This record gives sequence, structure tokens and C-alpha cells, in this order.
Amino acid sequence: MAPPLPPHSLSARPALHLSRRRLLTTSAATAGALLAGASAASTATGSATGDPWPDVIPLPNGFRPEGITIGTGPYAYLGSLGEGSIYRVDLRTGAGRIVSAGPGTPSVGLKLDGRGRLFVAGRGQGARVVDVRTGAIIASYTLTTRTPTFANGVFLTPGAAWFTDSFQPALYALPLGRDGRLPGPDEVVTVSLSGAWTQTPGETVNANGITRTPDGKALLVVQSGVGGLHRVNPRTGVTTLVDLGDAAPLTNGDGLLLLGRRLYVVQNRQNAIDVFHLSADGRSGIFEGRLSDADFDVPTTVAAHKNRLYLPNARFTTTPTPETTYAVVSIKC
Repeated sequence: MAPPLPPHSLSARPALHLSRRRLLTTSAATAGALLAGASAASTATGSATGDPWPDVIPLPNGFRPEGITIGTGPYAYLGSLGEGSIYRVDLRTGAGRIVSAGPGTPSVGLKLDGRGRLFVAGRGQGARVVDVRTGAIIASYTLTTRTPTFANGVFLTPGAAWFTDSFQPALYALPLGRDGRLPGPDEVVTVSLSGAWTQTPGETVNANGITRTPDGKALLVVQSGVGGLHRVNPRTGVTTLVDLGDAAPLTNGDGLLLLGRRLYVVQNRQNAIDVFHLSADGRSGIFEGRLSDADFDVPTTVAAHKNRLYLPNARFTTTPTPETTYAVVSIKC
């Protein structure tokens, strides 16, 4: 039997606070080659506002990005849905290179911890942990033996790495020791989803993006197919729907980003981010507006650095080829 999660596993990390601004869009009026060492061949597109940091950062042709994570420095890490390589890009210049050659299986969601370890959701292959300094895979995990399975989103708390499964009504947690110790392969904790959660059967995308509530006492998970946002008790898996008022369903909801009490919900095929101001306990939220950008092409998730949001264009509506172009789009906050 898997060990219980450590107490206070959802304690909040220091939040990155972005300044308020008028949201950029349709509903914004209400709110202020893939080998180690390969690099992108095209040139990053500079900001039209005079900011020297680029607004569009090219990735290697054929890369097929999905997840993005940013540490304390100006570097973002992205994973390939193709063969799983990890690409590091300098957000100041757009220059980048492969830092970990893929295992031949997808890299979906990913998160970087403070020890230089990248936690990667591997779709049907469970999860793995990569040392970004050496590129080595330092741990691999089978999250479930149920089929079908689709390890998709990742979120780190001080006590655990949490993974969503888009094809099973469950979350998986890798308990993390206070000294940073990674769990053994038999220490994966499965938390079955219940309460308000109704699983759509088959290979419809259910649980996708994941983060925590502002008070750090629960998790938030978006259910893509039906567009619901759920507050999840991490101990029991019991969920309640977050009351978002008259906001439209979060259909195709993908990556989640919480900054303070502001929640950004990426809706991939809508080429948009819906923004909410949440209550401290995450049980309700007020719709603030929708962000969009002409350069969006099915963005899947979002990470923040300084006064910018960064979103990888997965281009799901474009047939992937070795020559298909991909990019990260940056918008100011």
C-alpha cells in the first residue's frame, strides 16, 4: 500500500505577482534537428513596444511543444510531444538548445523544482524526472496499470509532485522527502476523483491542467471536455465545481497558472486565456476577461516570468511534419 502524503503538502510557495492591466481582447474591457545541442534556426521576433525581450520565440522545426516551465532565471524548458526531448530557451534572446534527448516517447506537462529537476508527464508512459544540468533521466514511474491512461498535467507542492490523468478519474502523487528525496517506484499515491466529478468514458480528455487554490489547502483541476473547473480535496479526491458565475464553460481548458488569487486558464483551440479572480479557498471566482493574441496557434499551457506570460503553440490543427514550424508566444501582463 502506498504511504500517505506528508502533512501540509499543499502549502503555498511564494507567488510571483504580476501587475494589473487591461486585458487584451474581445472581453477585456472589464479588467485592468532534434539532437542534443540543436538550436532553433529562425530568429526571435522582437517586441513592438521597444521591450528588447522577444514576443515570439521560434523552436526547432518539427519539435511539437506542449508543456512549458520557467525557473528563477530567464530560461524556459519545453517538452516535445514527438520523441520527448527537452529544449531550453533563453527568454532574453530566444536562443535555445536541446538539453535532454528524448526517450522516444512524449513529454507533455512539465514542472521544474528548485533542485534542477524536471518532472515530466509522459502521456501513456507515466512520469519521469530529468536532471536539466546533465540531461539524464534520474527516475521513472508507472503511475497506473489501468488503460487507457494519459499522464497530462503536472503541479509541484512542497510535499508532492501531482499528475493528472486525462483518461482515468484519478490524480497521482509522488511524495517528496523534506531533503528532496524522490520516492521509489512503488510509492506512487493514487487519489480517485469523486463528488462532482463525472468521468467522460473512453479517450476523451477529462482532467488536464492542475494547480492549487490560493490558500494552498486544495487542488484545482480543469476538465477539458465538459469545461468544468473542480476544487479537489487532495486527501479524499472529492471534488466540487468552482462557482464561476455566468462565465462560459472552459471547453478545451488546458494549462492552469495561479498568480496570487488570479487564475489563468488556457483554452487551447479557442486560442485564448480566460482570467478569473478567485476566492481564497478556490470555491468561487469572478471572470475578469479574456486574453488572446494574433500569434496564438493552439497554445496549450502558460508560465510566467517577470511581467510576461509565455505560451507554447502546439498547433494541433496543423498536421505535424519534420518541417512544421513552432514557437513560444509571449504577452505582457
